[in-house]
Amino acid sequence: MDISIEKKQDVTVIRLADRFDAYTAPAVKEKLLALQEAGQVNVLVDLSAVDFVDSTGLATLVAGLKHCRRAGGELMLLGLQPRVRVIFGLTRLDHAFRIFDDEVEALRGFQKEDDAA
Repeated sequence: MDISIEKKQDVTVIRLADRFDAYTAPAVKEKLLALQEAGQVNVLVDLSAVDFVDSTGLATLVAGLKHCRRAGGELMLLGLQPRVRVIFGLTRLDHAFRIFDDEVEALRGFQKEDDAA
């Protein structure tokens, strides 16, 4: 799995590519924990280049969401491919996460979270 990280405004964008499964999830979990330990609690996970997510990948995202929220931040998702979006729908995780198709809109979503706080 390819993982890249960049900072945009007050949001850390993690871009994932390839499969997000039991084999690759530990590396993503490690990155999420490192970001949270560094105080970066607003995270946008870009899944636009991910073509498969299994239960371990989903659990990693849910754990990241919980950590971010406990620290006063948010974890949002970007660019779910149709196959991945179906998995989120079947597991009803599409109700737990804020999911965006457009990065600019996602970044605005974080600004709205800050304004509401």
